[in-house]
Amino acid sequence: MRKRSQAYKGLLFILPSLLGVSLFWLVPYIDVIRRSFFSAVSGEFTGLKNYRTVFENQAFQMAAQNTIRFFCVCIPLLVVLSLAVAVILTRQKRFMQVLKSLFLLPMAIPVASVVLLWKLLFHSQGLLNHVFTLISLPTVDWMNTGASFYVLVLSYIWRNLGYDIVLWVAGLSGISQSLYDAAKVDGAGEWKCFTKITMPNLLPSLFTIVVLSLLNGFKVFREAYLVAGDYPQEKMYLLQHLFNNWYRDLSLDKMAATAVVTGIVILVLILALQKAWEKED
Repeated sequence: MRKRSQAYKGLLFILPSLLGVSLFWLVPYIDVIRRSFFSAVSGEFTGLKNYRTVFENQAFQMAAQNTIRFFCVCIPLLVVLSLAVAVILTRQKRFMQVLKSLFLLPMAIPVASVVLLWKLLFHSQGLLNHVFTLISLPTVDWMNTGASFYVLVLSYIWRNLGYDIVLWVAGLSGISQSLYDAAKVDGAGEWKCFTKITMPNLLPSLFTIVVLSLLNGFKVFREAYLVAGDYPQEKMYLLQHLFNNWYRDLSLDKMAATAVVTGIVILVLILALQKAWEKED
């Protein structure tokens, strides 16, 4: 009886949060699923027609391909690079706080300022091409060629590197130094300590960092939109551009179907990562 009473008290504590999540996330998403089966103009039930229209749409195919490519390049690169920097920082106890602050600085820069930096560096007459001219290298029209994709990747890495470093450092600080001391007494080298001690103890951090990196990847649209507008160079045309353009055109049925597909893919990826983490654990 006492346990049941405590359970009811716990439910009362989480009830405000549960109501908020239901009101602002769950109910709207259920409505999005409903809209994906109806026509936005007539309101008639269309079944899977909206989904067929979306999958046959060339803009969707290009945006989906670019988005998948973006995540496949950015997330492994960000995870590996941030882990390498975090390991180095943990060995530099003296300057670690200062260096962490420097890496976190890009997150504090407003989006508008980042856009100005993009234009200053990557414009066809920008600073980077000016440097190329000085050293007799051919200039690149960064925002109007395939190089725009790598500008997008660079922006994402630069903005999110410090955040992931802090998460890695938090995970590294939780590993007892006695484990390393015992391994070194047994003759283990640096690489052996890293693969047998560091990485197994960082698996919970790895799962969190990958999921957050995946979610933060959708935020790169802000800079891309402010720099290149509704229709950027095709290599940096992402799903977010597609959502924006369909919302502007009031194509709510196609947008709803795309949102459902995207949500399912993200959910499957997160569940797969969690399953893999639990298996390793």
